[in-house]
Amino acid sequence: MEIRCRCGDTCIIPVSEVLKDLELFYKPCNDCKTEKIRKFSPLAEQINLDEIDNHFGSCKCGKRQLDIVMAHVLKVMIDEGIKNKKANLRNACVPLVTPGYPTDSVPYLPENSIVILSDRVDKKCAERIVKEVGEVKGVLKGDARKTVGIKDSDSNSHVYELLAGCDLRCDIIQTPYGALGIYKYQHEIHIEFPTVESPKIERLKEALKDYDRPAVLDCTCGPGTLGIACLKAGAQKVVFNDIWKPAIETTLINLETNGFPVKLSGSGEELIASGEKFEIYSMDVRELANCLDEKFDICIIDTFPGVDTAEFVEAAGKLGRKVVVI
Repeated sequence: MEIRCRCGDTCIIPVSEVLKDLELFYKPCNDCKTEKIRKFSPLAEQINLDEIDNHFGSCKCGKRQLDIVMAHVLKVMIDEGIKNKKANLRNACVPLVTPGYPTDSVPYLPENSIVILSDRVDKKCAERIVKEVGEVKGVLKGDARKTVGIKDSDSNSHVYELLAGCDLRCDIIQTPYGALGIYKYQHEIHIEFPTVESPKIERLKEALKDYDRPAVLDCTCGPGTLGIACLKAGAQKVVFNDIWKPAIETTLINLETNGFPVKLSGSGEELIASGEKFEIYSMDVRELANCLDEKFDICIIDTFPGVDTAEFVEAAGKLGRKVVVI
């Protein structure tokens, strides 16, 4: 399956390419500036906003410290009246770095390596940020406290608004079976911040340890992280499912970019796509038993925080010998 970013650019590359020299990706060169900006103090009291372009110019290596980039973003927001002159870095907006992975120090960002999320920004301001702040590849409007996606067929969906640029990001997830790169159009897929050890991956490892080559049903697969980890762990088969169509789209991208070629079904039926050891569906979990007649060793349920999983567990219990809520 050929994949290309919606923006038409080369945002999507194989994960093996993303992982090359990743440790150096956010490292400064010897000439990079280090600025100490107090995050809880008004930016306008620390620097002259009219001279920010000269004060915070990029290094010859093309990178700038995250705090410098965020100060530049905040300066544009103040100019546009989105924020007042008492605004500080802590309440400016949410920076979503790409590729996202844990670092032991403040990252130094190259071009097109961050997506901005704010509940206050407007289109004019967003377009100016993308134009003037080279590190920013996209700007979203939304409340980070609200989870993006849909629970089930009885629920309403929630998305952020992409105001400017492209919001495709890649998170690097470390697993015992190798690193994964998980792409997401961030206005459609919930935000997760990668950690050195993922609690979800640890829970999955515990579930897999009792099986050699299990058959796995990822009932609520999201962008495919847990199901792809199962494939990397040697599962004989993984069935991915999610009622949220954008999640299925990103699962297709992530299977391809992590080395699992996808063949689209083209039949118009419940089966969306398949591969050598996997199938992909887009259905309500409660209806999966109507089209899957096989029994799985493990059924994985990973829902939004705070969601009552009782109905999901009951539905998965009809299909699997072991139901694992993650």
